[in-house]
Amino acid sequence: MATAMLELQGLNFNLTEEHLAVQEAARDFAQSELLPGVIERDNEQKFPIELIRRMGELGFLGMMASPDYGGGGMDTVSYVIAMEELSKVDASASVIVSVNNSLVCYGLEAYGTEEQKQKYLTRLTSGETVGAFCLSEPEAGSDATSQQTTAEDKGDYYLLNGTKNWITNGNSSGICLVIAQTDREKKHKGINCLIVEKGTPGFVVGKKEDKMGIRASDTHSLLFTDVKVPKEDRIGEDGFGFKFAMSTLNGGRIGIAAQALGIAAGAYELALKYSQERRAFGKQIFDHQAIQFKLAEMATKIEAARLLVYKAARLKDERKDYVQAAAMAKLFASDVAMWATTEAVQIHGGYGYVKEFHVERLMRDAKITQIYEGTSEIQKLVIARELIR
Repeated sequence: MATAMLELQGLNFNLTEEHLAVQEAARDFAQSELLPGVIERDNEQKFPIELIRRMGELGFLGMMASPDYGGGGMDTVSYVIAMEELSKVDASASVIVSVNNSLVCYGLEAYGTEEQKQKYLTRLTSGETVGAFCLSEPEAGSDATSQQTTAEDKGDYYLLNGTKNWITNGNSSGICLVIAQTDREKKHKGINCLIVEKGTPGFVVGKKEDKMGIRASDTHSLLFTDVKVPKEDRIGEDGFGFKFAMSTLNGGRIGIAAQALGIAAGAYELALKYSQERRAFGKQIFDHQAIQFKLAEMATKIEAARLLVYKAARLKDERKDYVQAAAMAKLFASDVAMWATTEAVQIHGGYGYVKEFHVERLMRDAKITQIYEGTSEIQKLVIARELIR
């Protein structure tokens, strides 16, 4: 593949022409289609269904999936490039892309049967529907081994009972990957992952969460009462569910790290632009050293986060161990996102506190990147364990 050079803040980084085309397409879509209604969607907690269909048409919902199942067959670097550009404008839209790509499509393609891929994966990559990854529970967030949702083995089917909390795409998804305990005595080795379609008897969508950030993202509780799930809709061998969830989440952390990077970069770009337009004490506020120092530090930390994200993505593409790199990328990028968005609000002054200027929304959106797909504290545990492994 022909290569081109992209200069990132003074550092030459080899990106292919395909990477650059993905970046341009994602940026154009974000600016022309996501940006116009982003404040309204945030205010009204309005799920962007038409925009999701557009993202399906443009290939953003199945970027890394094989073309055999309607995917783009792209690498992880392409995916994080797109995630950054989308997240600069609308983190609610980008988290839908992240869950569908990193968790649901990846999990099905990596570990599903051919029949499961043909039945479910093609619908997810096209944008016909979106997927949900159902791991968290009221008593099992970071402690994923403590699953209270049960999948009782009934011979040729499982009987699923329990509640899942904080599920992205909860109401809008057509296909859910549900982690449940089958044999409690086996602990994490007794957990399974089941594919459950919306509309299955006993599957009910619970309350919608009223969130601080990513408010246009569809976050619900899901309730399962005596839901019959055929054995052919189990992913992997009996007891593979916990390993499936942890493996999938490792890749998901790269997507959220890219989302955090995009939120930070979006806030920085808005702050830089504002600093050149706003005047105080007879000159642009950019000419004040206090503002220059803030922007310089923002640019430096964002570039460091970008390199960590790209490193994790490249390791995954090269089929090397990327567990520690993904955890480091998410830990650092999410901290940078929270810090940089707060600084962007400060640079905007009073204008930063109102919705019209976008940075207050980016600050609210940034916080969740330190929490979901493994809290920052969990990332530190992962990194520490990798250090002595």
